[in-house]
Amino acid sequence: MTPENRKPETENLLIIGGGLAGSEAAWQAARRGVKAVLYEMKPWKFSPAHQSPLLGELVCSNSLRAESIDSAVGLLKEEMRRLGSLIMAAALATRVPAGKSLAVDRERFAGYITEALENEPLISIVREEVTALDRDRPTIVATGPLTSEPLAAALATITGQEHLHFYDAIAPIVHAESIDMGKIFRASRYGAGDDYLNCPFTEEEYAAFYQALMAAEHVPLRPFEEPRYFEGCLPVEVMAARGYLTLAYGPMKPVGLTDPRTGKQPFAVAQLRQENREGTLYNLVGFQTKLKYHEQEWVFRLIPGLEQAEFARLGSIHRNTFIRSPGLLSPYLNFFQYPNIFLAGQISGVEGYVESTAMGLLAGINGARLIQGRPLATPPRATALGALIHHLTNTATKDFQPMNVNFGLFPPLAGRVPKKQRGAAYSQRALIELAEWMAGKG
Repeated sequence: MTPENRKPETENLLIIGGGLAGSEAAWQAARRGVKAVLYEMKPWKFSPAHQSPLLGELVCSNSLRAESIDSAVGLLKEEMRRLGSLIMAAALATRVPAGKSLAVDRERFAGYITEALENEPLISIVREEVTALDRDRPTIVATGPLTSEPLAAALATITGQEHLHFYDAIAPIVHAESIDMGKIFRASRYGAGDDYLNCPFTEEEYAAFYQALMAAEHVPLRPFEEPRYFEGCLPVEVMAARGYLTLAYGPMKPVGLTDPRTGKQPFAVAQLRQENREGTLYNLVGFQTKLKYHEQEWVFRLIPGLEQAEFARLGSIHRNTFIRSPGLLSPYLNFFQYPNIFLAGQISGVEGYVESTAMGLLAGINGARLIQGRPLATPPRATALGALIHHLTNTATKDFQPMNVNFGLFPPLAGRVPKKQRGAAYSQRALIELAEWMAGKG
């Protein structure tokens, strides 16, 4: 389907992609009285990482990360809630235990989003692939990091440059009934509950696991592909290759955990996080991988407690596409050269579920304002939303890379604030400025 072949409907906002960003964008437009047409190519065509026909499908972890408002991502979630985020509402309605993090039952989560959009009279959902762009029609491109080749080619003609890329890896999921509960213990770090299953390693067990991981075969990259990984989601074997103890100081760190059977801290720990509300599935936290499937099965069964593990999903790797947004995107998320076209989600140059959704939220607001003939709006720099926008539009950046929200993106705090109080100070300032901005923009 090419938009040029359809009769223009300038009162409608065209949104391409039914992931988190596109779903949020459609919801925000509808809340402002603007009709949205949401195009999603599933189930007629799937990306390498997608499996479900539902909108808002999570393809990697089921965690939306830290929940505390004193963390940057927790603050971002709170800002989105105050702006009426559908995705945040879905997350709260379908959450599962995850300690200090917000994690969801991915099937219920996607079902909640799909039902809400299908029942909204101002939103039309069209199950077709979009392969071209009409530069004169108000459009939000929210196709994510796995944009199909025809649309990626259309985007390349707008960006005027080759796409950058990195690789994102998915962690395995195991069936709870196949976990040997006699070898593991429940606990969150530093006694903050018991939401995680912990597989404790002795030094000998860790050495055997490490050697197997290093010897296992990887899925080979194609000759033209450059292995540029995002630091926040490195494959476990790539981390391990940096040194024998890298995992023990990273995703397998035992700090804050005591094995009740020994009364001691293990040498290393593999943590499992509940994947669904029923507790029948668990995700291997930090074990995203590009190992071949048959290699994963024997290597990960060397983890204490997973000797007989049955895998509901094995890890995989896929190419993520994004643009070099500084100089191309305005603070409103539309292109300087083509102001009717907005970008949202990871393809715009942010990283993470919450950040991608946030860009969909802002693109939806501004797409609606464009159609209504109202001035476009961008949040204050001191908010989490504004800090991400600054990252995407900062032309002083020399080597642009996708970024999770973090307080390093925010303007410095006034005066000297003790380290332990900085998160609260950033959040307090951000929410005050957000409230003033919302009141001023109506």
